[in-house]
Amino acid sequence: MITKTVTLPNVADLDVEDAKQELRKVARKNRSKRSLQTREDFASTWVDTALDFLGDAQVVAAYVSIKEEPPTLALCDAIVASGKRLLLPKLGPGLTRAWGWYTGAHDLDVLAPGDLGPADEAHRGGALGPEALSQVDALLVPALLIGRGGTRLGQGGGWYDRILKQIKDDARVGAMVYPDEVVDMELPQDEMDMRIPFVVLPE
Repeated sequence: MITKTVTLPNVADLDVEDAKQELRKVARKNRSKRSLQTREDFASTWVDTALDFLGDAQVVAAYVSIKEEPPTLALCDAIVASGKRLLLPKLGPGLTRAWGWYTGAHDLDVLAPGDLGPADEAHRGGALGPEALSQVDALLVPALLIGRGGTRLGQGGGWYDRILKQIKDDARVGAMVYPDEVVDMELPQDEMDMRIPFVVLPE
């Protein structure tokens, strides 16, 4: 049971985009207070929960976490070790967003992620277009907050909302957030935003 959530400001009087920006500032500040050790402790706990969520999915799409996001590198390795195929976002030609197969840490780019957000975890291998998503049975997405009714607040690029329109209708979708980031309010949304049916928590 979630007994404590991040304290959010009242944004009812703001337009949708201003409200989102205000909530992002608070959510990011809250994440910045979490120690590296705490994040590492969460990492191992998340693996079993996420694998249980993925179930018998054979092809999974996920992401490599950056900065203070819920840690996913150990999970990515565990997904591959379990025999599933794993797609990760990467940079394609001309800094376009693409996908690539992940088989282990050796696939990760030797360069540190840049400032393009959650999709900037480029790894080695060929770049695949959005058609690769047609194979995905389950998808793990990042989020800053998840609210009532599956409303999601992301980093603001809209990339994952577009992805959610490209996967199979029966693909299982879950957002990974820290326990205090599930909030009892409907987050501000616009016509591009997609709701998330599942939240994947550490325990």
